[in-house]
Amino acid sequence: MAASPGAVQYGAAAPDFSTQIAQMKVDATQTRVHASDLTSSETMKEALAEEEGVRLTVYRDVAGYSTVGVGHLVLPEDNLRVGDTITYEQALEFLEQDLKKAEAGVQRLVGDLPIYQHEFDALVDLVYNVGEGNVSERESPKLNAAIASADYEGIAEELHYHHAAGAKANGLVYRSERRQAIFMEAAYDDPRPVEIAVAGNLST
Repeated sequence: MAASPGAVQYGAAAPDFSTQIAQMKVDATQTRVHASDLTSSETMKEALAEEEGVRLTVYRDVAGYSTVGVGHLVLPEDNLRVGDTITYEQALEFLEQDLKKAEAGVQRLVGDLPIYQHEFDALVDLVYNVGEGNVSERESPKLNAAIASADYEGIAEELHYHHAAGAKANGLVYRSERRQAIFMEAAYDDPRPVEIAVAGNLST
């Protein structure tokens, strides 16, 4: 007798629900997850490009470091000097390389502390901007203490970095405000005031 449609097939392999559950991707915008499960969002990449700009000619940043692309600090292996130019594709390659380093730095920084996507993004911006060394326990003890105690508000308070080469930089003030807004509210918009110039052009 043939089994009717929908009839239970005894002896058939039972579905492995534990595997199915493990394969389900948790929505990190709604649930805090382990940092190792996260990478920078596309929205964060756009915000980062806005902050750093995209420059194809090697220049010196406010701290005097040779820089190119999306805030990429020129390394000896890049074989580039101030005044040299790169392609847009090279700029994107540098960005992806630097993002991977920053993401790994954030993963080491937060350890097992679960975080939202936007919290991860804000911390990636921090590490990308100031370097992993500057968020170490020695250099940023309050930030590390907040992470250790799972004090998310305390973490947000420690995301401000305003100085470059020993001087306060207005651009870093706005960037810090944006970083904190990303961390606390998932608000990626640029906080800089926009004014209408006399000629009718937008200016900041």
